[in-house]
Amino acid sequence: MIENVRVEELLAQMCDKRVLVVGDIMLDKYVVGDVERISPEAPVPVVHVRQEYERPGGSANVALNVQSLGGQGMLSGIMGRDSAGDDMLALLTQENISVEGVVISDDVKTIVKTRVIAERQQIVRVDREDPAEAMQCMVPELCDVLEEMIAKVDGVIIEDYGKGCITQKVVNTIISAAGKAGVPVGLDPKDNHDLDIPGITVATPNYKEACAAAGIRSELLNDQPETDAHLLEIGKILQERWQTELLAITLGAHGMYLLTKDSEPVVIPTRAREVFDVSGAGDTVIATAVLALASGASHEEAASLANIAAGVVVAKLGTAPCSASEIMGSL
Repeated sequence: MIENVRVEELLAQMCDKRVLVVGDIMLDKYVVGDVERISPEAPVPVVHVRQEYERPGGSANVALNVQSLGGQGMLSGIMGRDSAGDDMLALLTQENISVEGVVISDDVKTIVKTRVIAERQQIVRVDREDPAEAMQCMVPELCDVLEEMIAKVDGVIIEDYGKGCITQKVVNTIISAAGKAGVPVGLDPKDNHDLDIPGITVATPNYKEACAAAGIRSELLNDQPETDAHLLEIGKILQERWQTELLAITLGAHGMYLLTKDSEPVVIPTRAREVFDVSGAGDTVIATAVLALASGASHEEAASLANIAAGVVVAKLGTAPCSASEIMGSL
C-alpha cells in the first residue's frame, strides 16, 4: 500500500524530527540460559545462565525505536533515584536519547521487569514496581516539564502502561501544549481506560486493548476483518470517544485495521515472515506512525510504514527496536 521509493523518502525525512515519548519508564532485564533438567525441589526447569543484559523498556523502548529509525528520541516520565534508575540513564545516554524530561524522585522505585529465557522461550517474568498511586506526588513537576518540552518537538507519544505516570492531568497538559505547537499526538493505550483523551492524531491499540477500551467482549475475528461488524463497532466507539484522526488496530496475523473520519475501513495485511516474540511490537508501531506523520506522511502511509516495522521486530527475541535499514531490507 506504499511504494518502496516513498518509504525511502519518509525514512530520509525522519532524520531531523524530534519526538517526545511520555509514559511509564521501565528497565528490562534478561537472563538467558539453557534447560537440561527439571528441579528435584519443584516441577520447574533449572536454567543454567549463559548471559545477562539490560535494555530500555516501556516508554523508553518507544524512544529507542524513534532513535533507531533516525529521529531524535526524547523521553519524559518518572523514575526512582536508585541503582536501576542509574542503569537506565546510562543506557539512554549511550543511545543518545534525551533525558531532560525525566523526573527523578526518592519516593518511587524505578520499574524493573526481569525475563528468564531458555531455548528462545520466555519461562518467567519477575516485576519490581510500586503501586501506581506512588507516582502521583511527582505529576505536577512532570506537567511543568512537559509544557516546556512540547514547545520544541515535532511529535508526542503517550505511552500508557497503567503504572501511574499517565494521569488525566498529564494528558490534558500534553494535548493543550501539542495543540498550541501544532504537532501530532499518538496514543498507545494499555489498561487505563478511564482517561478522557479527545482529539489525538493517531491511536494504535491491539485488538484486545481495543475491545477493553470500547467495553466490548473480545470475539474471534472472521477471515475478512474489513467486513467484521464486531470490529467495526469497536472502531466507531473508539473514534467517537478519542476523536482520533487515525485509528490503527493491530490484529496480529490479520494485519492492521485502519479507520479514519472520512473513509471506509481498510485492512493492511501483516508483513511478518516469522514470529518469535511480539513483546515491544506495539512500541514500534506507535513510534513509526508518529515519526512518519511528523515527517509528512499521510495517515495510510504512516500506518503502512508502521506495519512494515512491526513485521521486522516480531522476528526478534525481546523488546528490540527496528532500524531504517531493516525496513528497507525487508522490502
